[in-house]
Amino acid sequence: MKIIYPFLLLSILLASCENDINEVNRLFSRDETLVETATGVELLYSDSAILKLRIVSPKLLRHLDKKDPYQEFPDGLTVEFFGPDGQTVTGRMTANYAERYENNGKFIVQDSVRWTGSTGERLETEELIWEEERDRVHTTKFVIVRRPDEIIYGHGFESNQKFTQWKIRAIEGRIKAGDLTKDLKN
Repeated sequence: MKIIYPFLLLSILLASCENDINEVNRLFSRDETLVETATGVELLYSDSAILKLRIVSPKLLRHLDKKDPYQEFPDGLTVEFFGPDGQTVTGRMTANYAERYENNGKFIVQDSVRWTGSTGERLETEELIWEEERDRVHTTKFVIVRRPDEIIYGHGFESNQKFTQWKIRAIEGRIKAGDLTKDLKN
């Protein structure tokens, strides 16, 4: 009889430790289990131990979709680009929203996108698409490039990711050419 009681008690305990899958599903929605959330985020990207860029964001959502995982920055982000020494900031970009697609290395920044270079150049637009693997940044949206002596407007922009070689499509604006200031219209 003494052997039966512990066995009976153990059987009852094991039978009562069963999770009802419907109850678990009610506690966690499918969307919640496919998204990781982080706050106060700082991401550092380096190559051969040299810092290339730093991303700072108040919130990061990492969507764990098996076919197309991506990172979402719903509260905006700031990206700092570093020079060859890994210490000097050569450019800074801010936006109110961004997504980074992991499979194709495409970064889409939107809503009040601002890029500032170390020479005082500034780019303003509503969307930039940054293709990391192709070293290319582009948009088909309206852009404004502000330089110390000129303002250039256009529809469409293309550049390398360091913003050292760029061009604007459908260009217009005021540029300084020597001692003359010209109106430029394409």
